[in-house]
Amino acid sequence: MKDRPPSSYGAVYVPPHHRLRSVISSPNYTSAALIDYKLREAKSAVLNPRASDVSYLPTQHQQQQEQVNSGNSHYNSACDDRISEEGSDCELESLSQTGALKAADFDEYSPKTRDSLSCWSPDCIGFNLIEYLLCNICENERPGAILVFLTGWDDISSLKDKLQAHPLFGDPRRVLLLACHGSMASTEQRLIFDEPEDGVRKIVLTTNIAETSITINDVVFVIDCGKAKETSYDALNNTPCLLPSWISKVSAQQRRGRAGRVQPGECYHLYPRCVYDAFVEYQLPEILRTPLQSLCLQIKSLKLGSISEFLSRALQSPEVLAVQNAVEYLQVIGALDENENLRVLGGSRRRYLTMLPMEPKLGKMLILGAILNCLDPVLTIVAGLSVRDPFLTPFDKKDVSRLSITKLAEAAKSQFSGDYSDHLALVRAYEGWKDAERDIAGYEYCWRNFLSLQSMKAIDSLRKEFFSLLKDTGLVDGNSTSCNAWSHDDHLIRAVICYGLYPGICSVVNSVNARESKIPYPWLVFNEKIKVNSVLLRDSTAVSDSMLLLFGGNISRGDADGHLKMLGGYLEFFMNPSVADMYQSLRKELDELIQNKLLSPRMNIHTNHELLSAVRLLVSEDQCDGRFVFGRQVLQSSKTSVMATKPPLVSSIESGPGGDNSKSQLQTLITRAGYAAPTYKTKQQKNNQFRATVEFNGMQIMGQPCNNKKNAEKDAAAEALLWLMGRNQAGHEYINHMSMLLKKSKKDHG
Repeated sequence: MKDRPPSSYGAVYVPPHHRLRSVISSPNYTSAALIDYKLREAKSAVLNPRASDVSYLPTQHQQQQEQVNSGNSHYNSACDDRISEEGSDCELESLSQTGALKAADFDEYSPKTRDSLSCWSPDCIGFNLIEYLLCNICENERPGAILVFLTGWDDISSLKDKLQAHPLFGDPRRVLLLACHGSMASTEQRLIFDEPEDGVRKIVLTTNIAETSITINDVVFVIDCGKAKETSYDALNNTPCLLPSWISKVSAQQRRGRAGRVQPGECYHLYPRCVYDAFVEYQLPEILRTPLQSLCLQIKSLKLGSISEFLSRALQSPEVLAVQNAVEYLQVIGALDENENLRVLGGSRRRYLTMLPMEPKLGKMLILGAILNCLDPVLTIVAGLSVRDPFLTPFDKKDVSRLSITKLAEAAKSQFSGDYSDHLALVRAYEGWKDAERDIAGYEYCWRNFLSLQSMKAIDSLRKEFFSLLKDTGLVDGNSTSCNAWSHDDHLIRAVICYGLYPGICSVVNSVNARESKIPYPWLVFNEKIKVNSVLLRDSTAVSDSMLLLFGGNISRGDADGHLKMLGGYLEFFMNPSVADMYQSLRKELDELIQNKLLSPRMNIHTNHELLSAVRLLVSEDQCDGRFVFGRQVLQSSKTSVMATKPPLVSSIESGPGGDNSKSQLQTLITRAGYAAPTYKTKQQKNNQFRATVEFNGMQIMGQPCNNKKNAEKDAAAEALLWLMGRNQAGHEYINHMSMLLKKSKKDHG
């Protein structure tokens, strides 16, 4: 994308999104140029070649004849069907390959087969059936590799462990058992293409990566479980999902075709015909399966009018709620205003986020890293989050047992991440690799530390590309020293990460890291929230209150002096009124400085030395307290966590208003304070004990396990009372304490 033809003639080959950027950034850019670009896109979408089908709107008669692979043929056929439904006179023609397979029709099933089908479960992968089928192929069928399609890494690992315990499949003289997954190193993936020795049967356990992306020439047999992990988007909960689901008919045909690429083969579909008949014809387009923030930002950049109106004209338009979520997100991060117009950060005057080929949050992080002169580590973080995770769990280390590999990989990563930050771990891993590369030892470094050499090289390449784009915006010049004056300040880098990833924020109640008993920070900012089996937070960094107050979202005043709110009250901070005024003042000046820098990229920010010094001092000294969130326990060894200690009965301390019963006491206190009565949720645990959670005023407090539901609720109420009234409060002193916590003044309880 950086190269230019040597003269007025010549050609440059670039991906579609790079070509779109060149059209937008051209000094002769007009809407006519955009329309011309749009109409010339035969297979790609206007904004994202895989995420949108808006460019297929019937605007101009097009004809295209080209050789495409069968996957693209099916995609084009889907678009052709949709265009026909819309009444367009467009003609799309594609030439597809023919497979060497024929489907067998079984009109009659044996009683044994019918009995097996009656036990078939659509909710699980039949590992026993796969094992039996593999045995049958290995013992009775002709030579040839076997390709087994599974849903993901967990299934691959489980099946591989099961097969390795089998006397046939665990014998390397008879079977070569391999895995193929996108997270594996390329050196390991290349093993699947090697032909085994004579008399050895190759078995490859894979995901849908082997449907179209790769071809294994010696595959003769395919086993298809009928499922794949597919990305979807839950607009109601605003959460991407990666869950196993039934594949489409096109995908089933693709899998069947893997056995007939270079020779006749056989495919075993492990699901009934009635299930196949219920498959959707084609996979849903990505515009219906992914968040739309980047897409919406590009729509505004291209001056295509209302976002919702434009997307409603797509052949398959996304949910209204999905569009609303994307617009609200862009407004929260400051890319759009309340009228959906681009702000300075989004590119109203200079093209910032719209010209960076990455998610808006990563572009925002990169821009602030350039402004605050800590660019080098932020370049690494943004590039690392734009490629496949470089931290691997290799399958083929011969000198260790399978059970030890995971522990070794975790230990290798932990040496980079001793300060509760996946992002800083990535920076240190990359810097170590660069040092090793200078000594021509990069490969050994990656192997020793369970890192992907391919990902490291991709990060290195993207860093150079992103730096070049920042130079085009004018935010940086060629002087790397001035761009990295504060790159050594890890606290400032955390703040920049917070600035980019907000509003991806969660509160630390207990450790989310199984290897750590405590995380000594009140907040985590994360790059991605995704639902797999449960909701997971990926790529997180711990941040302090000061980092969040200065680099998070907009701050508003609460109901009382010293009460600050963020995200519409979802995040609350309580402090001395003078301290609150200081934070608001600093935040306002910092926002103005960033705004002025974006408007005048050549401006020297160091003329604001006092402001920057104050900001750096606050984020460096406020590391671990959670000092402005009342009710949070300060994580210091001299204090004991309320949640970790079995509380005494409140009635043994003193009889509060409402009597000796903790539930009655709590309800009396809460209702007198003007809040709704508390509610309880109780769950029975595996050991037949009960544990209750009490909810009031948007807060949840959990009690200790008890023998019955009634005592569990009393225990939860006792925990809540201890938090409200304080452990050492006497007489009416608890009123001051509780009033502060519940945002009520003392006179309300007089």
